[in-house]
Amino acid sequence: MKAPEPLLQRLQQLPGMESGQRRLVLLLSQLGDFDSLEYAQALTPVLPQLQAAGIRTQAIAIGDAAGADRFCRFTGFPRQALQVDAEPTLHRQLGLYAGLQTPGGPWPALLLMCAGIGSPGTLQEVLRGYSGDRNAPQRLDTPLFRLAGGEGFQRPFELATVRLRNMTEVLGHWRTYVPRDDFITQRGGTFLLEADDTLLYSHRDRGILGFSDTMGKPLAFLEPYLKASQSHL
Repeated sequence: MKAPEPLLQRLQQLPGMESGQRRLVLLLSQLGDFDSLEYAQALTPVLPQLQAAGIRTQAIAIGDAAGADRFCRFTGFPRQALQVDAEPTLHRQLGLYAGLQTPGGPWPALLLMCAGIGSPGTLQEVLRGYSGDRNAPQRLDTPLFRLAGGEGFQRPFELATVRLRNMTEVLGHWRTYVPRDDFITQRGGTFLLEADDTLLYSHRDRGILGFSDTMGKPLAFLEPYLKASQSHL
């Protein structure tokens, strides 16, 4: 199946993201969203592997240049691989979930989504952050978590601690990360394109903390392509 036309048109405008190579495209939500921060933090360490596998990476988020600069300093995501749009125009063209809509505006809708209403999987994912996950990788290397739970897997409260750090960063610089509140419920998506513009993989976020089908290992969808590349080295 060919990738959506609005996405292809956007990529043709970005040097290095044209047809002829594999491309990973992240449609992020607001820069201050939990999902945007966690996704960038998960992806940044494997960017060299993606490059070695011949996969170009581009993220497109909702925000402005000042927010993008701070986002990249905080997460380590490369600034040249992040574009920002003031409004979720491309998100809408791709039919991505705009989030719960309520008469009271975006804030009541966001709070309801955080409670799992109109946001399937959110509460389970929040709970996983506190309870730990032996099938997920370790996120922090500190003596406290080693003593409390061991090593080599996601210990109880470990992911919750990462999320608390992210929240502290965003709330301390809210208007930098989120210039407008209008789109705080907008969800994102992931698209992996073949060189001929066919779609190798796609994911459309259905709720908060749902940027992957496999949140314990959010980049699992990339493993076949990275392994295939390594087998040819």
